[in-house]
Amino acid sequence: MTTEIPVETGWDTAPGLLDGAMNLNLTPEQCDLAYWLRGVAQGTLLGRVETGHSAAEPTPDHMREPGPLRDALVMELACRSVAETEATKVLAHYVAAAPGAPELEFFATQLIDEARHAMVFRKHLLELAVPEAELPAVIERVSADYTREVVDPILDFALRAVRDEGDFIGGVAVFTIVIEGVLAPAAELSERKWNVLDPAAGAIARGASIDEIRHLSVGSTIVRDHLLKHPEYRPRLMDILERGRKLWEGIPDRRYVLEREELFQAGMRQHAALIQEYEVFPGRRLLDTTPEERYALAERWTDQMADSRFAYMGIDPAVMRIV
Repeated sequence: MTTEIPVETGWDTAPGLLDGAMNLNLTPEQCDLAYWLRGVAQGTLLGRVETGHSAAEPTPDHMREPGPLRDALVMELACRSVAETEATKVLAHYVAAAPGAPELEFFATQLIDEARHAMVFRKHLLELAVPEAELPAVIERVSADYTREVVDPILDFALRAVRDEGDFIGGVAVFTIVIEGVLAPAAELSERKWNVLDPAAGAIARGASIDEIRHLSVGSTIVRDHLLKHPEYRPRLMDILERGRKLWEGIPDRRYVLEREELFQAGMRQHAALIQEYEVFPGRRLLDTTPEERYALAERWTDQMADSRFAYMGIDPAVMRIV
């Protein structure tokens, strides 16, 4: 008997992150534990369980050589692995606070997703020739400032809502809109940047993006349905989103992203022969882009995705912009 894999969790059938997050609407009832065991474990992860990529998606030798291209990916993976690890810990509070079985099962699977992302990011650092004995120290050295200035403040904000204020819906809104909604476009850009220069890294980013589609979609549905049943909650939600917007405006993510993109710029120039005609999006060669342009592109994607999710939840996109 062949297991039927949902389109959105199939490796070859799932949409890109932006398309899926903007257009796919899923419910926690749909995305229960059985769905995850069938669609994710036997679909997205088939042949990619250990490392996040298959044997047909290798790590090229040039990615193990010292230089700016490797440095850019080491920085990205170190920062993302820490962010996913800390997100996993925060999500334990969402599981504990879940009001019913559908929410509990969904957030239990999201917790596993984030833990898996952290694992494959760490393992790819080993594939980039980071010595295993030095891995924790390398991650700490590369990510310490980013963790303190970017990751900790936004995850603390989520914790205050779901744990300290006992507001499960507010916590879902923070995680879905402020955290996932702002960081997801950078993950989309990562996949597009690396899938030629490092097919393994591109595949790892692809797998994480397939998961993020589900997280964004279900989280948005939970908030939307609560607003429909409890319209009196809207002022509270708008207050949380406004505080989230102000928080994000004060976080220096641009500095860290541009530092990484400058390294990537120098590295891709060194390996230009590999990506001569590769287009990061239709009509635009990756080689012709600049760090500032790529950062601005991710910001535009953030706005587009936020507008779509806000409209789905019944919130006027013009009222609230996260960035």
